[in-house]
Amino acid sequence: MIELDQVGYSYGGGELLTDLTLQLAAGSFHFLTGPSGAGKTTLLKLCYGALIPTAGQVRLFGQDVRSMDRDAIALARRRVGVVHQDCQFLDHLPLAENVALPLSVSGGWSSGQMGNLNELLAWVGLTGRATALPPELSGGERQRAALARAVIMSPEVVLADEPTGNVDWEMSQRLLRLLVELNRMGKTILIATHDLALIRAAKAQVSARVLRISNRRLQMAGADL
Repeated sequence: MIELDQVGYSYGGGELLTDLTLQLAAGSFHFLTGPSGAGKTTLLKLCYGALIPTAGQVRLFGQDVRSMDRDAIALARRRVGVVHQDCQFLDHLPLAENVALPLSVSGGWSSGQMGNLNELLAWVGLTGRATALPPELSGGERQRAALARAVIMSPEVVLADEPTGNVDWEMSQRLLRLLVELNRMGKTILIATHDLALIRAAKAQVSARVLRISNRRLQMAGADL
């Protein structure tokens, strides 16, 4: 689905990532670890075409990103849901409309999709907060809303950048359970996190591969969790 073949990425004259090879197969679950500044967010951006590699090849659903025009990349990105670390919302819109933004951007939404939105809000436990404005939400509510927004287009792949970085342990576990449930529905999951306790807690719930960025390279942990 998403393949990186000897990928490198340089920024500002310096090499941030080098010789990365990775395959995100359908239905797989991965954790990505590494210290702050190691390049975890950059790797995620390479995985959905937000950045173009300076070396090697990235293939999104069989297509080389370098051969794809802007429209082709936009279509491919509809198949990838991204939970960003900073959870940006439009503060003047209620939560439900923020979650539905990807539908609006893609050309509007039908009454059937309105039903899907209501089901999605119920799934993340935010039905009662549908009319709340983003500044009124707690950290955990914002993270769950970000996850709902990432999956409203029914993507095949979900990439989450430090999704539990600003919430307590109980909420971290709740978010993890939602991501595991998505994986059981057949979604490919890649979570970038520095929280090794979260990875250990996933052991009883999912078979996952742990990747680590170290010295600009990607290391495979080898054993499944």
